[in-house]
Amino acid sequence: MLMNVEMWGAVWSALASLVFLWPMLQNHVPAGLRHWLTAMADKLASHLSPYLHITISEYGDHRFRRSDFFLAVEAYLSHACARRARRLKADLGRDARSVQVSVDDHQEVTDSFRGATLWWYPSSKSNKSSVISFYPGEDERRFYRLVFHRRHRDLVLDGCLPHVLAEGRAVTVRNRQRRLFTNNASTSWNPYRRGKGVWSHVPFEHPVSFDTLAMDPGDKDAIVDDLVAFRDGKDYYARVGKPWKRGYLLYGPPGTGKSTMIAAMANFLDYDVCDLELTAVKNNTELRKLYIETTGKSIIVIEDIDCSIDLTGKRKKASGDNKASDGGGEGSDDKPKLPTEADRDDGGSKVMLSGLLNFIDGLWSACGGDRIIIFTTNHKEKQDPALIRRGRMVVHIEMSYCGFEAFKVLASNYLGVEQHELLGDIRRLLEEADMSPADVAENLMPMSKRKKRDPDACLAGLVEALNMAKEEAQANKAAKEKEEMKAKEQATTNGEDEGKDKMTSEEYKANGDI
Repeated sequence: MLMNVEMWGAVWSALASLVFLWPMLQNHVPAGLRHWLTAMADKLASHLSPYLHITISEYGDHRFRRSDFFLAVEAYLSHACARRARRLKADLGRDARSVQVSVDDHQEVTDSFRGATLWWYPSSKSNKSSVISFYPGEDERRFYRLVFHRRHRDLVLDGCLPHVLAEGRAVTVRNRQRRLFTNNASTSWNPYRRGKGVWSHVPFEHPVSFDTLAMDPGDKDAIVDDLVAFRDGKDYYARVGKPWKRGYLLYGPPGTGKSTMIAAMANFLDYDVCDLELTAVKNNTELRKLYIETTGKSIIVIEDIDCSIDLTGKRKKASGDNKASDGGGEGSDDKPKLPTEADRDDGGSKVMLSGLLNFIDGLWSACGGDRIIIFTTNHKEKQDPALIRRGRMVVHIEMSYCGFEAFKVLASNYLGVEQHELLGDIRRLLEEADMSPADVAENLMPMSKRKKRDPDACLAGLVEALNMAKEEAQANKAAKEKEEMKAKEQATTNGEDEGKDKMTSEEYKANGDI
């Protein structure tokens, strides 16, 4: 026993001496022998040590973009393990809401997963060469090293790493600053220059919520329930075999709160907003590229779809031309025709209805999930039925003129009024006159702090505005009826005169005319 102790003591003493002298010997040992000795030392250490190592590099196979797994590990450690570390570093991330605290380099952090003890080591390694690299991460390589006992190999690979990835992504979503995106012109797309990609963005800081949204409470509850079901329905969509996305159509007169509704949805779900300007998209290929570059937890918005590009005119024109050329008989060919060269070179956007339909629910729409697509329009009846059918725009939300329930929300928000003697008159006038929530809100908003109006004056001013709107609507209705009556009388007079000018065949014969 004593001999074994002495033998192992000599071995460890020799190893300690080798470790101490190794930096000095490296300058005199040939490169081939040095590499062989390093490999043998690693092999010996792997036999003697029961611990395994996993390295997560900052860039990995990507030279221009940081690894998603590395970012997830960084967020996970900052959230779950930073309080147990003794050295931390703080930074304000590019898209973070507040200061982010993470574990400093070369600081050991102890973690546990299902009873297994793990050790995280954030590290960095500088490049000793004097060559200037244009690739980020070449001058200094940052990485995380995960150390664990080899008996937990399957637990770490199959359970711990996916758990860290999911938790890190969730933390990133909670800490990020939500953004409002808009698509850049394709002539300026450059994936290697910051801010010159497919999308550009600014912080999204709209303050609206469903609590302050002027809308009937029952309708709001139905929309919120639908949004919650979509947000939590990833497994359900996968089970029924549908892409995890949902389409909404918001329609109604101007000023009824369609854009405000989109902002309330984004704030409720904590999603980004991608405002897609179709007039800046050249063709269907660019449209697909824009969709692919969006991320999960996004609301893709196309506002005023009836004013963006002419999607219905081309179809109607082509249909009319086909009928004219084929005579409109039973043998006419009603199959859709490919666009002609004139159609392709007419300038402007070349996005066609087929491309937009594929964008909504075609094969390309399944490239990624957790997205909401919203169309807004002032004239639902003018849209192509294939574009807004229920299978594509699943939920149709009518944003109508201000009702009394919506008015009570505005009165509570702007004036803090729940009960007032003028509410009865306002209820009656809102049923008789059409006024958008935006106009009602303007009448309730005080002019300034110096000339602050009291609730009585604000409500009285609203009653006066509603009476004016009612009188104007009645005058317009009377004028319209008068014009219709005049047109009808004119049509009747023209018909009688035309009948007088025409003669029957018997009258022609009686007069001797052929």
